[in-house]
Amino acid sequence: MTILLRDDAASIATLTMNAPDRLNALSDAMLAALHSTFDEIAQDGTIHAVILRGAGKAFCAGHDLKEMQAGRQAEDGGAAYFKDLFDRCAAMMQRIQSLPQPVIAQVHGIATAAGCQLVATCDLAIADDETRFGVNGVNIGLFCSTPMVALTRNIHRKPAFEMLTTGRFISAREAQELGLINRRVHSDALDRETTETAQSIAAKLPSAVKVGKQAFYAQAQMTTAEAYAYTGDVMVQNMLVDDTNEGINAFLEKRDPNWR
Repeated sequence: MTILLRDDAASIATLTMNAPDRLNALSDAMLAALHSTFDEIAQDGTIHAVILRGAGKAFCAGHDLKEMQAGRQAEDGGAAYFKDLFDRCAAMMQRIQSLPQPVIAQVHGIATAAGCQLVATCDLAIADDETRFGVNGVNIGLFCSTPMVALTRNIHRKPAFEMLTTGRFISAREAQELGLINRRVHSDALDRETTETAQSIAAKLPSAVKVGKQAFYAQAQMTTAEAYAYTGDVMVQNMLVDDTNEGINAFLEKRDPNWR
């Protein structure tokens, strides 16, 4: 069975994590498939937006605990394997945010531990209103330290710390209120809402979205003064693009842009 399915249509790549029997856990194979596919998409100029979803009854339940326990059998107790695993997972998460195209998580069922990290890492997230979210590794004695990185860059510290230390699930309503997801919809509308959002993004000038996404994450790590200096330079370069000139002229002339 193919562990990650890809379907391209109308400039949108839809990726489906296809390990429903393991709740689409981020196994070694899943991490590799996701990272390599994101690398391929980054080079594909025909793709302007990406949807990431899970097959079966859940979006993603986090790391594959059975694989992790097997890795523990090494002479070093699994230290080298675990370090490599978490490094590979971090690299895949960072690849999502370095991708030129925006990535939308289409979430249902549960998104737990590294699965919740995956939601927090994606550029946008739309969820079934019955979805539950958690960073609940603490319940089995494993604090969700790497998921914490993405989570605390999405929501405020106190609710994040509560989630991390109590291991409780939050609802889609609470996830939206906290800023973990953009919005929640009824399950019947989830496909349509996610696709419409992807279509809206895909209709924009790809070069503008690419430079904007890159600048979005870069400026967030800067001081206010540094961010204004950096984004001012980004806007200058954006203004010099021929297609941007065409877009502005089209707006002023009340017509559709003829982008190359």
